[in-house]
Amino acid sequence: MTVEDLCYADLVEVGQRVQARRLSSVEVTQAVLDRIARLDGRLKSYATLTADLALAQAKQADAEIGRGTIRSPLHGVPIAVKDLCHTKGIPTAAGMPIHKDYRPERDATVVARLREAGAVLLGKLQMTEGAFAQHHPSMAAPVNPWSAAHWTGASSSGSGVATAAGLCFGALGTDTLGSIRFPSTMNGITGLKPTWGRVSRAGVFALAESMDHIGPMTRSAADAAALLGVIAGADADDPTATQDPVPDYLGGIGEGARTAGRNRSCPDRRRRRCRHGACSRGGGSGADAGWCLAAGGQLSLAR
Repeated sequence: MTVEDLCYADLVEVGQRVQARRLSSVEVTQAVLDRIARLDGRLKSYATLTADLALAQAKQADAEIGRGTIRSPLHGVPIAVKDLCHTKGIPTAAGMPIHKDYRPERDATVVARLREAGAVLLGKLQMTEGAFAQHHPSMAAPVNPWSAAHWTGASSSGSGVATAAGLCFGALGTDTLGSIRFPSTMNGITGLKPTWGRVSRAGVFALAESMDHIGPMTRSAADAAALLGVIAGADADDPTATQDPVPDYLGGIGEGARTAGRNRSCPDRRRRRCRHGACSRGGGSGADAGWCLAAGGQLSLAR
């Protein structure tokens, strides 16, 4: 497996390899950090990179796994979160310069659950100002990795770009009027807007509290299921969070659904990767790019 193949591997697959000690979390995390350093200067998907924290968490994950402790399918896997999720001691600006120095005293519930699951936090992902429609003019807007001319899609744009470009194995986004669904469509990834109340909103900047949803943005349905299974559930800090038990989302996906979207007609996965600005199987439009990546395509933005 090449480094690029590793960065585009499914979250669940990477977790299995790390937890079987066929890969170390440290080497996976370093590979993604190196890719971020190489590409994100142009893609601008990260608002804050937490490289030191990520490597420390990866080292801890390797140690725990070495002792036989496996916390979840996400254990040792590098992920990132939208920059309106509170992260203890880490800048949380919600796309607003006025909050650029705000460092929360505690994690959002979803972030705390990711930590408890052993996930590795790469950083905070860029977003529109206050989760509204536009990026603040003083903050660099993420760039669609399929084509700089195309929309990145509403407020979870950084989550969409980073996931599509192999700069994380999955991300959290939020959706009020489409901000998981639009970036997922425009960047050609899998996004899920959960039922309202399924995921706690505690510690997440609100746009419209009765309409806000936090959900996974990944590169496969199975990965979205694994991520949702970690962040979902009742929460004493959010009285609107449902008390219903959390199903085994990942276990409930049948083998057909796990492989759905893989384009078996193409013998070479590399042929389905997109060059910067055009899709190798389509015309480079957002729709074509979405079809291509859903079919197992990968981008190679800047080789």
